[in-house]
Amino acid sequence: TCPHLHRTLEAIRKMTTSRGEPVRAGVAINPATPPEAVFEVLALADLVLLMTVNPGFGGQRFIRGVLPKIRRVSERLDSAAVRPILEVDGGVDPDTAGPAVEAGARMLVAGTAVFGQEDYRGAIARIRAASLNGSDKDGADGGP
Repeated sequence: TCPHLHRTLEAIRKMTTSRGEPVRAGVAINPATPPEAVFEVLALADLVLLMTVNPGFGGQRFIRGVLPKIRRVSERLDSAAVRPILEVDGGVDPDTAGPAVEAGARMLVAGTAVFGQEDYRGAIARIRAASLNGSDKDGADGGP
């Protein structure tokens, strides 16, 4: 939504909170946006959010075609000297959490899969278990 992403992230990083702490900066891209759109600003980002649905409303199905994009951004982060958190949002549930983490996601956003259930705690536990089963990561690196 901003014409100059680099300039915007720099401006955010110059800001501080009311307690004098640095403000964190993130960048989000939609499913159809190529991952290269964020490659040049990774050093300025604390978080990279890859949307796995087209934003607009809850309850959408995870777009599995985004998995290769998650992998490409994760590989780029692994080869760079910067470590923004790689987050995915959209359609995350026990069936999609594992593949997302396996592709490289380290933070998952789940809306309907949690808040559409009566047992929030159980829903979160199922997503967490699926994310750990779908990855060789143990969560020790700040993962799900």
